[in-house]
Amino acid sequence: MRFAVAIPQFAVDPREVRRFLVRAEELGFDGAWTQEQIIGSQPVISPLELMAYAAACTERIRLGCAVFVTPLRNPVHLAKSITSLDQLSGGRIDVGVGTGGKHRPFAAFDSGPEHLVTRFTEGLDLMKRLWTEPSVTFDGRFWQLKDAPMEPKPVQRPHPPVWFGANHPDAVRRAVRLGDGFIGAGSSTTARFADLAKLTRQAMEELDRPDFTIAKRVYLAVDDNADRARTRIGEALGSLYAGFPLGDLTSVAVYGTPDDVVRGLREVADAGAEMILLNPMFDEHEQMERLVAEVLPHIS
Repeated sequence: MRFAVAIPQFAVDPREVRRFLVRAEELGFDGAWTQEQIIGSQPVISPLELMAYAAACTERIRLGCAVFVTPLRNPVHLAKSITSLDQLSGGRIDVGVGTGGKHRPFAAFDSGPEHLVTRFTEGLDLMKRLWTEPSVTFDGRFWQLKDAPMEPKPVQRPHPPVWFGANHPDAVRRAVRLGDGFIGAGSSTTARFADLAKLTRQAMEELDRPDFTIAKRVYLAVDDNADRARTRIGEALGSLYAGFPLGDLTSVAVYGTPDDVVRGLREVADAGAEMILLNPMFDEHEQMERLVAEVLPHIS
């Protein structure tokens, strides 16, 4: 079992972010991850810039984003940014990708919900080719290139690991076919994640992908007062997902006393997670220390 931690992302003091990242590396976390929210009322720092800052603050810990909604991005620009991050971090970048669903404000990004999966897979194919081929000629439905090189290549070969967000059986199979890992959304319950992890393992067997990795983001709150933990995590999630048609998200979180959180995370591990992305929603420094001291030693 591996553990990663979410980087504080809500317009915080950069000195505090540095302190958090240095301590996360000292504590032995495998990774430090961001997420993407471009439009919204929460003051969320952009993942690309935050990952670049994190790379400068650390030496060992891996850095990821779960997930970039790639149909809203130009794949050539994104491929270049990821390559640059991989170079600057010394080969420590993980790339999460997802379609984002059809409720996104596509018109704001010169895009559209039509042919969403085609746009997604074509963009990913183009990025992989730019990362791996000396010169790319590409005649796609949405993007075209002729004899186009992109240098330098990523440090990691053939390219940084690609993680998929997925919430549909077809998307799970696509993840196993095209990606290196599946990361369950923080906004999904453990029971839903268990169903998707089962589908993932079936696809891994069918497609002969034994090295494919299964992970999950878990929103959590450790507090000696379980009722207070529930209230605070519910308020934080309501603010983060304001405007999304998801309703009360308290049920997706793991919260309560250290023993409560141990039980909740064991359920996530038993459901199939090989890596858990721990995502405190407030008091990130204190929460990280409590997780390491009081929770993680009891999860195998």
